[in-house]
Amino acid sequence: MPGSAEARLAAAPWLRSAETQALFRVLDGEDKRTRAVGGIVRDTILDLGRPVSDLDLATELLPEEVLARAEANGIAAYPTGIDHGTVTLRLGDTVAEVTTLREDVETDGRHARVRFGQDWARDAARRDFTLNALYCDRDGRLFDPLGGLDDCRAGRVRFIGDPERRIAEDRLRILRFFRFSASHGGETFDAEGLAACRHAARQLASVSAERIGHEMRRMLALPRIAITLRAMAESGVLPLPDATLAYLHAYERRVFRPDIQARLALILADERPEAIKSQWRLSNDEIDAGLAVLAAARLLADFRLHEAAYRQPGSLADGLDVAATLAGWSNAGRQAVLDQLGAISVPSLPVNGRDLMALGYRTGPALGAELARLERLWLESGFALGREALLEDVVPPGA
Repeated sequence: MPGSAEARLAAAPWLRSAETQALFRVLDGEDKRTRAVGGIVRDTILDLGRPVSDLDLATELLPEEVLARAEANGIAAYPTGIDHGTVTLRLGDTVAEVTTLREDVETDGRHARVRFGQDWARDAARRDFTLNALYCDRDGRLFDPLGGLDDCRAGRVRFIGDPERRIAEDRLRILRFFRFSASHGGETFDAEGLAACRHAARQLASVSAERIGHEMRRMLALPRIAITLRAMAESGVLPLPDATLAYLHAYERRVFRPDIQARLALILADERPEAIKSQWRLSNDEIDAGLAVLAAARLLADFRLHEAAYRQPGSLADGLDVAATLAGWSNAGRQAVLDQLGAISVPSLPVNGRDLMALGYRTGPALGAELARLERLWLESGFALGREALLEDVVPPGA
């Protein structure tokens, strides 16, 4: 019933806040010329226990008028997407993206030319999914021009109108269909939408790697995505090998809270880091974090526990879950390795370059190679070899 949805909206802290109400007043919210829209409305209704943020407002006011009203009322305003009707407002700690009602006039699947207007139904019709075309006014009264409330509550991720047309307007909607099907659809897929995504899969090549990477990061951070990733692979949307998909599924069954770095490590186990970095425009830090987890996992899977604790201390927790997944350990096996890790205290390597220089080495490759050999002996001993024993094993320079 709409009543319970409206009760949740009316009681929502984000809607009742003084800052949000002030924005509505400035933008004629009392006359329903401005409404909240999209994710913040949807997730407030669903009450999923997730943080509700990203305040998006739809308005009949033109962007120039939004800017003028904000300036007149001491509200910080930024023309962040003014060509498409979007102005970002900041009042206190509240940030809102305010977008003028619009409809797409032309689009090439990446960029759209829009026309502003005052027709709420047309604005709703240009959005992606019915569950995202939900609006509410300043008092929490729901405006649902497309029947999205029923889809929202049923977990149906359904394109508005013709799915192929919606995708043609913005090809990134292919990935958004799968992401929302995972986050809000229980990893079930609307048949018509899935067929449209499969038909348009090759068109993703025209979408920028930055936009694709943004969607993939959000997807990899979700609690459950293994079924979705397989559906994407079978639709030609995500070229991951079967072995990787199987590992990702096994990992989800194993852990309570899946982690993005661990998932990335499992993907990197069979994919070149340079390829993933380029395809999803990941940063060096993101790739390095995934590779660190993978390195820890491979050491643990080889039962080189002391070396894993020494070389990858910050990645051990994720590394253990990835190792258990790759090696197929039972829960008891994983726990046994965890117990052994808990008993390891990692000291510093007892010798250094100065010790070797005192024995005749000079700075250079030979010194580095000998120090690395000693470090390997020390790790293989489980940190048991002390300084004297290691120095007695030093190979004289030039020998």
